[in-house]
Amino acid sequence: MSRIDWIVLALTLSGMIVYGLYKGRGSKDLDGYFLSNRSVPWYMILLGIMGTQASAVTFLSAPGQAYTDGMRFVQFYFGLPLAMIVLCITFVPVFHRLKVYTAYEYLEGRFDLKTRTLTSFLFLLQRGLSTGISISAPAIILSSLLGWDIVWTNIFMGGLLIIYTVSGGARAIAYTQQLQMIIIFAGMTIAGYIVVHKLPKGVGLSEILHIGGKAGKLNIITTGFEHKGASGQHSGFDWNDRYNMLSGVIGGFFLMLSYFGTDQSQVGRYLTARSLSESRLGLLLNGLVKIPMQFLILLLGVMVFAFYQFHREPVFFNQSQIRLLAHSKYKDSLAVLSDRYDALEAQRIVTLRSPDSVGYPYTIVDPALVEARLQAIEHEKAGYKATVRRWLDDKAVGGDSNDTNYIFLRFVTDYLPEGLIGLLIAVIFLAAWGSIAATLNSLASCTIVDFHKRYSKTPLSSSREYRLSQLYTLFWGIFCVAVAQLAYRLGNSLIETVNVLGSLFYGVILGIFLVAFYRPRISGPAVFVSAIITEIGVIVLNILSRKGIVPLSFLWFNVVGAVGVIVLSEILQFFNKKRP
Repeated sequence: MSRIDWIVLALTLSGMIVYGLYKGRGSKDLDGYFLSNRSVPWYMILLGIMGTQASAVTFLSAPGQAYTDGMRFVQFYFGLPLAMIVLCITFVPVFHRLKVYTAYEYLEGRFDLKTRTLTSFLFLLQRGLSTGISISAPAIILSSLLGWDIVWTNIFMGGLLIIYTVSGGARAIAYTQQLQMIIIFAGMTIAGYIVVHKLPKGVGLSEILHIGGKAGKLNIITTGFEHKGASGQHSGFDWNDRYNMLSGVIGGFFLMLSYFGTDQSQVGRYLTARSLSESRLGLLLNGLVKIPMQFLILLLGVMVFAFYQFHREPVFFNQSQIRLLAHSKYKDSLAVLSDRYDALEAQRIVTLRSPDSVGYPYTIVDPALVEARLQAIEHEKAGYKATVRRWLDDKAVGGDSNDTNYIFLRFVTDYLPEGLIGLLIAVIFLAAWGSIAATLNSLASCTIVDFHKRYSKTPLSSSREYRLSQLYTLFWGIFCVAVAQLAYRLGNSLIETVNVLGSLFYGVILGIFLVAFYRPRISGPAVFVSAIITEIGVIVLNILSRKGIVPLSFLWFNVVGAVGVIVLSEILQFFNKKRP
């Protein structure tokens, strides 16, 4: 990056830290540190909910997800609006009426202490691991750009964030998330404009959509029945298909209901509202805004894909891995492959140029030709890319064949003008900070409220509670930075990795709450045992799915977990004479 980019990046990040420290001034007790004295208006609730969910993983990985797999990932959120309605009717009124700090306090009164402790522990485990992945996303950026060691990069990234999170608590998070989301939306809008502006003369949004459609990137709605068996005939619903209408509406509904209704990182955001109606308004608007927002982020990935049809597309977007291959035993083979790949790219670009154009010589010659050439060339290019990934997977090389997370980053650093590169890098940092800060705050609240205060026999003063809350926030910050050291190698896409990890726990947690709300005859021992058995079953199911033994997409784990707890609780309660 240029000096201007570094200045923009430094000013933006340091300004955000100072702003968070300034806004974090306030009451030094649990109510102020974790719930901002329940004084936050609805529009900040909305931005806080969106900022907590839309981490750097979203803005770094989602465009790459659309680039490689199309826009069908948007179906992941189709169950969100329905989940928001259920939450506003059932979950939110209960939490507000009881004036709880964490969602899991309710479970002790409804069941018993061990059920509350188990549920809170499951949250701490999965959210602590997921936050490590969220920290690794922006750390990848600096590591790739500057060649820094990933360990020190993660420490640098997490250290800056911890400063205002530990000091300011929920109030600092609420105000910084508001400013962060404004800067994020502005930055992504600018990036979209730059993509279109740098396209050839005569190529606009309609041509982008045409190219994306012919390349199969506009697969917004898929049914899950598109796959074919060995006979070439459609062989029924593909339960292993990760993103389709059915899995998005049903599996997504269970996941979103659990995430927004039982995950303290989100519950803590709308518990800060100054009234029940403002909590509900923030949640309902999130259900309406999130899908269009995710659609536009994915569309940006399709636009970048169309952009690279008129510009040279790298054989591998993560250049640090190409440099690694250039110093390995594949050095000579890489040189030959690069020459052939460059020749293929030149041939493709020529195909998309009009030979008799005047001035800027780019235009689409013929839609049919575009379709034919895209299909043929993309097939040949895929072979070259697969070869590079195979080389990187060689243990002797020790490379990283995950390229999805670098696609949007590479476009930003190669084609955006000075100043804007620094701003877009800052956008990804701010997105990470907004999500991670809220999560660290929720991890600390569960630790002190559900464990320390509940099990400690020593009474705590208000000031002592406040200092312990800061220490627990610091502890979880260090823990998540440690997890981040390995997170960037987990899976093909960071955004998928986060959602897979959440799906291993969210279904079971949701099942516990559904039993609590809707099955009053079921007692604590039944649901406690059911939750443990079901959680073990979901983890085993995931292992079998990864090995291909059980063809089931991760979104269905949320359904299996929730339904499993409910059904098993009913069975155990039937044989238990003790009633709640």
